[in-house]
Amino acid sequence: MELVYRPRRLRRTAAIRRMVRETVLTPADFIYPMFVAPGKGVRQEVAAMPGVARLSVDLLVEEVKSVWESGVPAVLLFGLPQKKDDTGSEAASPRGAVQQAVRTLKKALPELVVITDVCLCGYTNHGHCGIVHRGEIDNDATLEVLAQVALSHAEAGADLVAPSDMMDGRVGAIRETLDDHGFEMVGILAYAVKYASAFYGPFREAAESAPKTGDRRGYQMDPANAREARREATLDVEEGADLIMVKPALPYLDIISQLAGEFDVPIAAYQVSGEYSMIKAAAAQGWLDETAVMLESLTAIKRAGADLVLTYFAREAANILTKGK
Repeated sequence: MELVYRPRRLRRTAAIRRMVRETVLTPADFIYPMFVAPGKGVRQEVAAMPGVARLSVDLLVEEVKSVWESGVPAVLLFGLPQKKDDTGSEAASPRGAVQQAVRTLKKALPELVVITDVCLCGYTNHGHCGIVHRGEIDNDATLEVLAQVALSHAEAGADLVAPSDMMDGRVGAIRETLDDHGFEMVGILAYAVKYASAFYGPFREAAESAPKTGDRRGYQMDPANAREARREATLDVEEGADLIMVKPALPYLDIISQLAGEFDVPIAAYQVSGEYSMIKAAAAQGWLDETAVMLESLTAIKRAGADLVLTYFAREAANILTKGK
């Protein structure tokens, strides 16, 4: 008798499917991005990102406690300044919103992993990620500023700093500065492969970081390029990155998979604001099942090879996974 294999045998029941599931999501996979605003008692909802708000430090701490209780181990902080200038000087201020938030969070939740975004776009009056000189980004002058921003975050107590600017050599400059000041145990999560994506629009509203003139194609990667991703990741790892990130996530699953197969450092992927907002908007119209699509998209990102997923769905997904909420 000819042997007939029936793959459906392992799909018959939910229990069997769970037993043979190849990719399993857990709350420990997630990092929750958050926006820190100056002031007190500040909660500013982001219209393009339902459920996301800019929070002052006092309200942020309460929000993070609920994130921690859901099982999510880490947050990524983006800051908004009191004022902006040509050089983004407030980004490195010890009195900045991010620095204050780091100190407060580490005191309230010592085991929480606090990661800080290191960039200038939200702090400069021109909205670019570096120092502008004669209409061009001055790469090397920017490195010095970024290193000081990272140092200020480390001094506040950050566990990891995450440079997102895409300047050449910034990981090495930050690593050297941190080591020279005794912060050799502060890790670097490098935005190694950050594409010049159309999916960032809602974030730029949240962080008030859209460029006033031009765009960021001169320093962020061309979405058409895959081999370049390997070069960028290699450079960051060689300069001292402890983890590397691909951003955005879902449109670049091939890149995540490629890097996961070639590098032995943890791979993070950022499910960015546009990915989040599309799901929220479609669900609000009744076109998609929000919970099902959220979990399917996160599973796909992890299945592609991501060890960690940065997502605005982190708390919601964690509650569903652990408590059935």
